[in-house]
Amino acid sequence: MDDDFKYLFIDEVQNVDGYEEVVNAFNTDGGFSIFITGSNSYLLSGELMTKLTGRHMEFELFTLSFDEYLGMKGFLGKPVGERRTEFGEYLRYGGFPRALTYDDPVAKATYIEGVVAQVVEKDIRARKKVRNVSTFDRVMTYVINKFGAPTSLTNLVEHFNNVEGVPVKRETIAGYLRLLESAKVLYKCERFDLKSRRSLRGEEKYYLADLGIYYARNTDARVSYGSSLENVLYVYLRSHGYRVSVSRIGKLECDFICRRHDDYSYVQVAMTIADRTVEDCEYRPFAYIRDNYPQYLFTLDPLLQRRDGVRHLNLADFMAEEGELLTP
Repeated sequence: MDDDFKYLFIDEVQNVDGYEEVVNAFNTDGGFSIFITGSNSYLLSGELMTKLTGRHMEFELFTLSFDEYLGMKGFLGKPVGERRTEFGEYLRYGGFPRALTYDDPVAKATYIEGVVAQVVEKDIRARKKVRNVSTFDRVMTYVINKFGAPTSLTNLVEHFNNVEGVPVKRETIAGYLRLLESAKVLYKCERFDLKSRRSLRGEEKYYLADLGIYYARNTDARVSYGSSLENVLYVYLRSHGYRVSVSRIGKLECDFICRRHDDYSYVQVAMTIADRTVEDCEYRPFAYIRDNYPQYLFTLDPLLQRRDGVRHLNLADFMAEEGELLTP
């Protein structure tokens, strides 16, 4: 019937000239729930929403979480192994849904590299003119390879000018990083100083939207557990609505301070604390935190411990069970 509520789905809307007039007309007409999807850099930049009238909500989509990864394998009829083994595969290949349809690792890498190439070509170069494509590619490759490491514009400029012999300005590198962030190839995790309660400029960390990006673009794709575990947890927390920063406590660093609404949590991430020296190092930042917000240590250890009120959790289990950080 004509008065039945209708759903209107429009994909890749940014490729249609004058689309906003049609969408606004349907919206004004009433009786429609309109869903618009398309290039993430375009939608999330706010350019799209300034052209539409009426109320709207934006949702950012992420690649598969570990729980979704396991569910997708089952849906595709592929064998689902022991959780620890599957988590290792997830850290290596990432969560691009279609990549799961390929059993051959080379085919996986080829597909993911094709996805990244399309993002760069359609979401970046087609909309923002990159004059020096070679330099842009070198900056992108460098930051992708250094994911999870403290990064500053000063260090990047010095590296390209003095080490690689590529003359590039600070403003140019900053622009390239903004493009990669806008296209959701990278996420920037800013630093927060607990003592001054202020965000700090410089020495941010960049995480990949999906670890498959690193796997596809590198000959040596062995998993670096320290940065990889940080990366998957960072994206997981972002996808669950947390604002995440690197926390500095004097000269020490806590991997993440997480905020959702008015609740905070402190998080450390390590592959294992089987070595007592590593254990003490991971717990040390918590001793300097003076509030009562929850503190977490995530590892891959099968045996969990109780120490100093810190919640020690297995990261693979936490993500497989869609865990949440508890409120105080």
